[in-house]
Amino acid sequence: MAGAAVGGAFLSASLQVLFDRLASREVLSFIRGQKLISDALLKKLERKLLIVHAVFNDAEVKQFINPSVKKWLYLLKEAVYDAEDILDEVATEALRCKMEAAGYQTSTSQVGYILFTWFHAPFDNQSIEPRVEEIIDRLEDIAHDRDALGLKEGVGEKPSQRWPSTSLVDESLVYGRDGEKQKIIELLLSDDARSDEIGVITIVGMCGAGKTTLAQLLYNDQTVKEHFDLKAWVWVSEEFDPIKVTKTILEAIQEFDPNAQEANTNDLNLLQLQLKESINMKKFLLILDDVWNEDSNNWDKLLTPLIVGSKGSKIIVTTRSTNVAIAMRAFHTHCLGGLSFEDSWLLFKKLVFETEDSSIHPQLEAIGKIIVVKCQGLPLAIKALGSFLRSKTEAREWDDILKSKMCQWSSNELLPALTLSYYHLPSQLKRCFAYCSIFPKDYEFNKEKLILLWMAEGLLQEDFSKQMEEVL
Repeated sequence: MAGAAVGGAFLSASLQVLFDRLASREVLSFIRGQKLISDALLKKLERKLLIVHAVFNDAEVKQFINPSVKKWLYLLKEAVYDAEDILDEVATEALRCKMEAAGYQTSTSQVGYILFTWFHAPFDNQSIEPRVEEIIDRLEDIAHDRDALGLKEGVGEKPSQRWPSTSLVDESLVYGRDGEKQKIIELLLSDDARSDEIGVITIVGMCGAGKTTLAQLLYNDQTVKEHFDLKAWVWVSEEFDPIKVTKTILEAIQEFDPNAQEANTNDLNLLQLQLKESINMKKFLLILDDVWNEDSNNWDKLLTPLIVGSKGSKIIVTTRSTNVAIAMRAFHTHCLGGLSFEDSWLLFKKLVFETEDSSIHPQLEAIGKIIVVKCQGLPLAIKALGSFLRSKTEAREWDDILKSKMCQWSSNELLPALTLSYYHLPSQLKRCFAYCSIFPKDYEFNKEKLILLWMAEGLLQEDFSKQMEEVL
């Protein structure tokens, strides 16, 4: 499964390289000047690539349960890599001609040019167009098969399209978090976090580790409820919308203060004025769940109306990024790890065996314990697998899942631990993650060198407001 994920990430990167090449002014000018490929043929190649790219995300997910889709992706990968080779040859020849035309004045540049031409294979301009035509034919066949395989556009980017989180939690399905919960409660009840600033606590962990669940436990704790005058829960997610966040806080406050003004405007200035008035001199607890935005300026603006809250007010942020904790100037960051095997097994048993006594199914118990180990302590993976296996009563069915090293899932929820996190990465980070697979097991990475390698491979998404080394 890891290999398929890696291959998918590299294929995604190659598709992006192709689109960049096809949009490159220098490459297009050279192609037209040398009459290598007609404009009509280039447009046709681009259209075919767009057709298969539209369903790529869906195919990337479905390959694990459909061998035909996996084969389809393999054929697509071969065609894309061949197209990439052709455009690389064209781009390299264009660069060679540019260097030759520019001339060289220094011995260093002359040596560089000699080495460049030495290692550069002879360019056959007569073979380019026929090779492109052959690739287009292959892409047409591949595109035609997408409907038969049930591949759909615009899906699969994230296999688990989650509902917005809420403050409600089923505590009967929570294991192994009592100690962490108590530690954070002590911080919440403390009024001396950092002078008069709002105390920000971040809960950081990988996808599926249970960050939201821990925040829900804290939000619903009776001691915590009695300590704060106001509480609000906001699901932020990837798209940071200050108007939506502010309105949600105001609407939550109305539960505690019926006289609070209704958030019936989309004017951020008016909303912030209402929020400032509603929380003035009151001790509040705000949960910001699933935060991705790492821009400290955005957070400063959002928090401006909150500084009038009473001393001891707290904000809990759940996030996958330690950079968010830095941006929000958290006075405490709690790194959430996985559950112990004992707690993982208790959760799994609760989900799978109605009586919670697994000893009456010794074969299933033995296989189940191995499956739980593979979940690596991630509650989301355990819940997904447990819910799926509840309907399976034969040891053979459990053993098939274990030995196949792939998980069949319902409602696109069932993924093993590492793949679960991989699929929730932004597309450009998937490519960077997959690149690391070329190194041997237990290889010790050097951060700066790895970033330079990513840059050399063109895997980093360009951001003109930052140095290339800073875009991650």
